Amino acid sequence: MSRREAVFPAERHALYEKHGYSAAIRSGDLLFVSGQVGSLADGSPEPDFEAQVRQAFANLSAVLKAGGCSIDDIVDVTTFHTDPENQFPTIMSVKQEVFPTKPYPNWTAVGVNWLAGFDFEIKVIARIPGDN
Repeated sequence: MSRREAVFPAERHALYEKHGYSAAIRSGDLLFVSGQVGSLADGSPEPDFEAQVRQAFANLSAVLKAGGCSIDDIVDVTTFHTDPENQFPTIMSVKQEVFPTKPYPNWTAVGVNWLAGFDFEIKVIARIPGDN
């Protein structure tokens, strides 16, 4: 059985330590990425919604890179939205830029009423490229 290994992007490690969780866990050839939000370097929310979504994807990309993956290695996505009906046009626009070609990853969207000051969160599972 594979052991779990914590993965952190170098520049944001202190934020994960402060809140007591790992940015991602590598287990075998899979990378399980914790929810990423549109936080700035100091952990505060990006105030503009579209910029917050883009920042969440940028933060996600940094964690994926630290784990030896990229956006192209994502197989499963779960997103959380504080106002899905009004946010979806913006999210879908950014999503189309991030995932422009098929096959698209699995995707589950969940409406929530609280994200600690954020309006969008994304968590993923990615397959780590290699000789598997």
